[in-house]
Amino acid sequence: MLEMFQYEFMQKAFLVGIIIAILASISGTFVVLRRYSLMSETLAHSALVGVSVGLVAGYNPIWVAVIVAILSAWLIEYLRSYFSLYSDAVLAILLSGSLAIAIIIVSLGDAFNTSLFSYLFGSILSVSDDDVKAILFFGGLSLALLLVFSKELYFIAYDEEVAQTSGIKVKSLNFLLVTVVAIIIALSIRVVGSLLIGALMVIPTVTALQYKKGFFKTVILSVIFAIVSVISGMIFSYYFSLPSGATIVLSILFIFIISLVVNKR
Repeated sequence: MLEMFQYEFMQKAFLVGIIIAILASISGTFVVLRRYSLMSETLAHSALVGVSVGLVAGYNPIWVAVIVAILSAWLIEYLRSYFSLYSDAVLAILLSGSLAIAIIIVSLGDAFNTSLFSYLFGSILSVSDDDVKAILFFGGLSLALLLVFSKELYFIAYDEEVAQTSGIKVKSLNFLLVTVVAIIIALSIRVVGSLLIGALMVIPTVTALQYKKGFFKTVILSVIFAIVSVISGMIFSYYFSLPSGATIVLSILFIFIISLVVNKR
């Protein structure tokens, strides 16, 4: 099994995959607790618009995806906060709209090729040195922000109105959270794919919640489940020549089913 690590692309893939697992599971905890699980899928489709623009225009798809995902995250929070729209309605509108825009851009630019498929479903072969540097930098920054404001974000997730009356800057922290989530999703689509990154952000947290522990232990369990699923998914992807994103998601689904059975008993 260790022979796979003689290849540089596998070393980079495992490094990036573990970092993404940590970031996605921690941010996913706040997303799930806020009943905001659909946001990950919406931002993933928004990031796909950025990828499409990058492929057609000849720019780096990841950087364009980050910009578009952040703008979409701000738009979601703005519509939710200032127009009192239902969160699920806003997410559903932007999800379908982003997917439609991405399809049109790709069709007009005739860019529906293997490159786009690697962003849709993930590909360990597509992780470059620039991707590793970007994920290390922005991933570290995102993790630092989540840890610094973890108490406030948990308070907001528990009860937003009480948090606001307690003097917490709820709107600012909401914008911070969706920005961090947007960055993590955009950076993750190389390995997991835009169609599957939402699963890595949501399922580990839902799995950890089955054990009914406190907040901190739930976060730790979520991180462990995400890392295990990424490592096992990468191994299956390598030996059976399967898309990395699909094998990672199937791995975390397997852990979720086991957790359901164990806790039911």
